[in-house]
Amino acid sequence: MDVSDFDYELPQELIAQTPLKDRAASRLMVINPNKDRIAHHHFSEIIDYLNPGDCLVLNDTKVLPARLIGHKEDTGAKIELLLLKQTEGDSWECLVKPAKRVHEGVQIQFGDGKLEAVCAEELDEGRRIVTFHYKGIFYEVLEELGKMPLPPYIKEQLDDPDLYQTVYAKHRGSAAAPTAGLHFTKELLAEIEKKGIHIVFITLHVGLGTFRPVKVDRIEEHTMHSEFYQMTKDAADTLTRVRREGKRVIACGTTVIRTLETITAKFGGEFQEASGWTDIFIYPGYQYKAVDGMITNFHLPKSTLIMLVSAFAGRDFVLKAYREAVKEKYRFFSFGDAMFIEEGIQTR
Repeated sequence: MDVSDFDYELPQELIAQTPLKDRAASRLMVINPNKDRIAHHHFSEIIDYLNPGDCLVLNDTKVLPARLIGHKEDTGAKIELLLLKQTEGDSWECLVKPAKRVHEGVQIQFGDGKLEAVCAEELDEGRRIVTFHYKGIFYEVLEELGKMPLPPYIKEQLDDPDLYQTVYAKHRGSAAAPTAGLHFTKELLAEIEKKGIHIVFITLHVGLGTFRPVKVDRIEEHTMHSEFYQMTKDAADTLTRVRREGKRVIACGTTVIRTLETITAKFGGEFQEASGWTDIFIYPGYQYKAVDGMITNFHLPKSTLIMLVSAFAGRDFVLKAYREAVKEKYRFFSFGDAMFIEEGIQTR
């Protein structure tokens, strides 16, 4: 299958640069591939499409201020690090720019020496393992010196970094936000619970896959980078009960989808308490096991994310919906509008 099969034309002006002040005021496209239906709403109306007994699954990861700008200790050359994941203790896998200047043993200073990074290992694709040296508590130093790692297509800086966090963000560790969840407010979540809809939290820390474009021509040749996930026993028990009662599992975002599909693949279609690393790559031909409906944003052309959505709702129908979104001037990508897919082409 060709990567070009997932391309579409997007005017630059439709790429949202800032979030809306009212998160739930974003637009919501509701689609159903089995009924060939596309409808236009606002996100606050998502509650009308969730039924009592359904389970809404959210990713409670918290974005780190993971972008550090410093300089080489010996030459003073500017170096930028993006923290991707903690490997062990004070060692982290980072994306380095420019990577050609950072070899084993190179020392990088941040904040007048408050934080130092020493390159311990060179990896491919501009990645390095670095070990940090500091006084005090690492995350407090990072909060002081780090910046929010916004995607490269967002050119404007945020006045409030919390706008790039979900209102339920809890477990810090992500290099990017699970952006489908940015549309929820605490008030909307309370209304959803009041209606009798279960809300379950899982954790997946978003890593390099979010920033890495597909560089091959054939989808099958692309390799995903692994990301850490975790699901508690309480979450697994709730999901099992929901399924047993014939209700729906609604995943909010591709990170939730990848976590649920990883776990059910591991446990023979069952939800179980689990944690580990996943590099699952979902594209058309994949048989969904865990998800009955999904909330998602509008994704980049030729990205692994639009491939994942196409596996659920069908490539032709998804691209038809995207063309409709362009025509109706929806806002795209991280700070853009949302889509709710009521059911997949393979779901129960």
